[in-house]
Amino acid sequence: MARRCSITGKKPLSGNNVSHANNKTKKWQRPNLHVKRLYIPELDRTVRLRVSTRALRSISKLGLLAYLKKQGLQLKDVA
Repeated sequence: MARRCSITGKKPLSGNNVSHANNKTKKWQRPNLHVKRLYIPELDRTVRLRVSTRALRSISKLGLLAYLKKQGLQLKDVA
């Protein structure tokens, strides 16, 4: 499974660790993803989504369907 948020599309970024001697080694910055069961009261069902913590904060504030609408997505696009 790809390390990608199903709603925001956040994915790992690559870069370099640079030492004091200017040696460079590859480094990955991975998004903070969690698999969560989210309840949708409008549909009276739950869905399992792999979402970033930033998306979780927005979902808890707005609700899942409202947040998906704001992102221009539908439930079938992410579930």
